[in-house]
Amino acid sequence: QGQLVESGGGSVQPGGSLRLSCVASEDIYRNRCMGWFRQTPGKEREGIAGIMTLFGPTYYADSVKGRFTISRDNAKKTVYLQMNNLKPDETAMYYCSAAKWDGNGCGNWLTYHSWGQGTQVTVSS
Repeated sequence: QGQLVESGGGSVQPGGSLRLSCVASEDIYRNRCMGWFRQTPGKEREGIAGIMTLFGPTYYADSVKGRFTISRDNAKKTVYLQMNNLKPDETAMYYCSAAKWDGNGCGNWLTYHSWGQGTQVTVSS
């Protein structure tokens, strides 16, 4: 039924920047929490950023604070992830996801569901 479509991945040098986009169907977007995750082969999926779509407060994993910024456009049902100063170990498949608001924000990564297909980010020299 619902779907999430990520885009914007690519190859950049260390220290470079990328801006990812995720377009959500209405039934997914109404969950009120949207987030970004990443995963490399053999490792668990890692939550890195979340946003409460109604008001806009944001939540970040410590590993990306100060470098990544999540934002949303409710009219477009789209969330973005601006990634600056990228590091080689951040090469991964990046996924968009959604979660129902639990009353305590959108930083509880275990509550997310409804994954997109992902967009590949490669950071290398």
